[in-house]
Amino acid sequence: MKPISNYAPDFEIPGIDREVYHLGSCRRKYQAIAVVFMGNFPEVNLYLERLKKIQTDFASQNFTVMGINSNYFPGSIAESMKKMEQFAQQHELNFPYLRDSTQDVAKSFKAEILPTVYLLDSDAVIRYQGQIDDCAASVEKVHSHYLRNGIEAILADRKITLDCVEPVGVNIQWRS
Repeated sequence: MKPISNYAPDFEIPGIDREVYHLGSCRRKYQAIAVVFMGNFPEVNLYLERLKKIQTDFASQNFTVMGINSNYFPGSIAESMKKMEQFAQQHELNFPYLRDSTQDVAKSFKAEILPTVYLLDSDAVIRYQGQIDDCAASVEKVHSHYLRNGIEAILADRKITLDCVEPVGVNIQWRS
């Protein structure tokens, strides 16, 4: 796992909205950014409603979620983006969904498990990494809201008390 308090690696990758997202530009716009490595898997789908709610709850406070799909896809980038667009429409994503077709972004973050979140401050310093919360199966059974608590801490200019929780999910599908 990437050490907390290090700078996040910069990236510039396309989103399904045909925009190119550059972390350097985004960090100047937002006080906090949740970079979430995700894909079209049931383990990730369990968290989609929570991620959308977090985006809605904090968007007005200079925060955004950035979903990144780094999974290997054997077809063309256009085909991959089309599947991501369909996924985003089906699940009504309210945050940018980006394509890391080279897998360089996932490698530079040292991401291995989906979903994994890296919570960054406006200086692009990693302040939290790991799970979104402690119960993927049921929002009603969540006891620790790791991401939500981390966002609140950054926005209030406080230290995050629990800054790293080992992610649980599925492995990123790497190009052979």
